[in-house]
Amino acid sequence: MSIKRTTKIVGLEVIPNAREVLCSLYNKTLSLLAEMPSKSAYRQNTERIIKERLKIVSTETDDNKIESIIKQGQMEELVDKAKRECSLTEKMLVWEPWKPSLGPPPPGQWDWPV
Repeated sequence: MSIKRTTKIVGLEVIPNAREVLCSLYNKTLSLLAEMPSKSAYRQNTERIIKERLKIVSTETDDNKIESIIKQGQMEELVDKAKRECSLTEKMLVWEPWKPSLGPPPPGQWDWPV
């Protein structure tokens, strides 16, 4: 097995233990999602994707195979996306988008084009 020296993407460093990092991020995100109501659309859709990816990353040991199954870039890109999703999930817990609006939308909010 050869050692990956570069991602060939400016600013994106190689992560030698990307599988472990992904597993950790996916588990953290699932833990955060569990704090949301089960009927939340964000929770349902994100949970489905994260569980699917966690299963792949947990069972497959070859990074190249993981990349080809998930089809979302290199392992380092998957880590970056997982970090962003985890961060968004934390924000969603604060924003609580599943709750009803406090009032009617301002006039013109949904008009398009502006």
